[in-house]
Amino acid sequence: MEPEALARRIAALAEGKGGTELVAIDVSELLGYTDFLVICTARNERQAKAISDEVQLRLKREDGLLARRVEGLPEARWVLVDYLDCVLHVFVAETRELYRLERLWGEAPRLELDRAGDVRRQA
Repeated sequence: MEPEALARRIAALAEGKGGTELVAIDVSELLGYTDFLVICTARNERQAKAISDEVQLRLKREDGLLARRVEGLPEARWVLVDYLDCVLHVFVAETRELYRLERLWGEAPRLELDRAGDVRRQA
């Protein structure tokens, strides 16, 4: 699956499991280890784990993709799911505000996410 399509798929799955404040950042020109960061907020640790689990299960079952690495469990205040070309970050609100990844990668182009998880490139 192409990196941008993977970012679309991950965003849609996360949103479908209740992830909010979705942001997808194109870091392909800035980082050597991934092309896209998909970031979302979960209401609590239980939901963060549920989002992570749903993305992993559906990508494995429907697309044959396995995460290369998963970090942040069992606490689940910040769960990172690494698919090499795309890395999903699921935060509880307080942790997302603390680390502010969107601000860290502020110069990178964003992929606009609409309410249905559709992704369109933005400058």
